[in-house]
Amino acid sequence: MTVGAFLGIVALMFVLELPDKTFLATVIMATRARPLMVVIGGSLALTIQMGLAVGAGTLLTFFPVHWKDLIVGVLFLGGAAYLLFVPESAEEEKGRREADIENAVTRWKEITTAFIVIFIGEFGDLTQIQAANFEAKLHQPLEVFVASSLALIAVTFLGAYSGRALQRVIPLKRIRFGGGLIFAGLGIWTIVSLVVAIS
Repeated sequence: MTVGAFLGIVALMFVLELPDKTFLATVIMATRARPLMVVIGGSLALTIQMGLAVGAGTLLTFFPVHWKDLIVGVLFLGGAAYLLFVPESAEEEKGRREADIENAVTRWKEITTAFIVIFIGEFGDLTQIQAANFEAKLHQPLEVFVASSLALIAVTFLGAYSGRALQRVIPLKRIRFGGGLIFAGLGIWTIVSLVVAIS
């Protein structure tokens, strides 16, 4: 994998995680616990989830090429529809519910709480699906895992330390719209490439 492709995965995963409920839960938890503890627990949870996603993407490679491309294209378009048509207020409410837990007293409890909230919140999430898509398309599990994990850890750090300020500068609605357009473009490109290959 080229450095450009690696950085492209990092950038896309970073942008896609910003309007997500996991990011919002991180912001809220950081108002109730020490940000560093939230970063540690959240980063560990997201790293494990990216490992699961890359494993799922590897399984997709066992499908016939045309079926795999169709699945990946549909997942891209589904992600685009989710980002473009599900209002960010729904994601904010999910993030609040996930973070609405008893205030942790110790560092260990803060880390554990962040881990549990983020781990559960990330299951079947858009970024997890995207990591699986990248692995299914690129067949480079280690690189996809590292790039995706780095992006999500960076978002966790950003959310824990400066999430509220970021939301004042860039509204979540714009972030979601941009991510939706990227997903739509990738989905259309994948489906068109499949149609051309079949023709």
